[in-house]
Amino acid sequence: MSNLAQNLADTAAATPDAPAIKLGDMVLTYSQLDQASSLVAGLLAERGVQAGDRVGVMLPNVPYFPVVYYGALRLGAAVVPMNVLLKERETGYYLKDSGAKAVFAWHDFFAAAEHGANEAGAEAISVVPGEFEQLLAAATPRPEVVDRADDDLAVILYTSGTTGTPKGAELTHGNLGSNVETVLNMFSISPDDVILGSLPLFHSFGQTCAMNACIKGGGCLTLLPRFEPGEALQMFGRDGVTIFMGVPTMYSAMLHDACADAADVSKLRMAVSGGASLPGELMRAFEDKFGCDILEGYGLSETSPVASFNQPGQPRKVGSIGTPVPGVEMKIVGEDGEELPQGEPGEIAIKGPNIMRGYWGRDDATAEVMRGEWFLSGDVGKVDEDGYYFIVDRIKDLIIRGGYNVYPREIEEVLYEH
Repeated sequence: MSNLAQNLADTAAATPDAPAIKLGDMVLTYSQLDQASSLVAGLLAERGVQAGDRVGVMLPNVPYFPVVYYGALRLGAAVVPMNVLLKERETGYYLKDSGAKAVFAWHDFFAAAEHGANEAGAEAISVVPGEFEQLLAAATPRPEVVDRADDDLAVILYTSGTTGTPKGAELTHGNLGSNVETVLNMFSISPDDVILGSLPLFHSFGQTCAMNACIKGGGCLTLLPRFEPGEALQMFGRDGVTIFMGVPTMYSAMLHDACADAADVSKLRMAVSGGASLPGELMRAFEDKFGCDILEGYGLSETSPVASFNQPGQPRKVGSIGTPVPGVEMKIVGEDGEELPQGEPGEIAIKGPNIMRGYWGRDDATAEVMRGEWFLSGDVGKVDEDGYYFIVDRIKDLIIRGGYNVYPREIEEVLYEH
């Protein structure tokens, strides 16, 4: 059974009354989340959605997101997560390109979603607190989790890329399942953990590492719909947060917030950074202040996302994205695809069970980034004698000055020292 939604059903069966999702004072237990998702599956089925169809999800970090996400997966449909700030033209593109049958949209952004849905011939379902519950209550629950194969589509994640229109990375149940397992084992997530969910759930980092790994491990995900450093710091104490996952700008904002000195971080056991390179100065300052190590990792939408990590229990190298996670291989290649010697910068290539099936409907774009089983990341990196990888920059971000290659990352490191 490969369906990612099975993780929710299993945890709900094991610990039905444990808190799954929290938002302020509101708590959804695992059995409530499981039940609500089976009603979403029923609602979609009644509207003609079948296994294999695509369903858009345009929701902020609110409990409705996991409810709808697992509901669609439970039915065997594939989820198309969408940034809530997309404009009408963009929603139309996402829904049309993916051929979505329906889209669930937060009431504040419903106009843009509805406009795009009309253009794409999809049904737009407004998510208004209170009204949405009534809509679900009228549906017939579908508690069974539809069988899916490892290579069946689970999620289409659109990546902006540096050129042209966004491409949809096809992530299968096998891709995401393997990456969730990796994160779960690496961070030792258990029912005792409380993860601060401030990363957008429509993005691969928040979706795999925070939400899906938390649900599989039986922990509690406490949501912050819009990142406010002061509020995040208060949640550490209020909710007993044990794991924080963020991008470098979040670490910087919390470090410099007025609430930083008073924050209760006594339960915090792990901080994880990704999404962009974490400047060494910032890492050291945050750790001095909060007494918790930050582990930095690396990945892309196309890799589900985690590819490498400074893994717990192994030596950590500041400025490094660590070593490939279990089951994943990485190498540095030149323009001809040949592996380069250690220390020499080149493109990072990745291979493993986490690599996407391809870009949705874009065989040309898929062919550009796949070399057999190897995925070309578009990132310039190098590897040291211990097998630790370092990002030098994006291939497209190179500055050539007086014949010398200048990487923006090097300039940023210098700026952060001031």
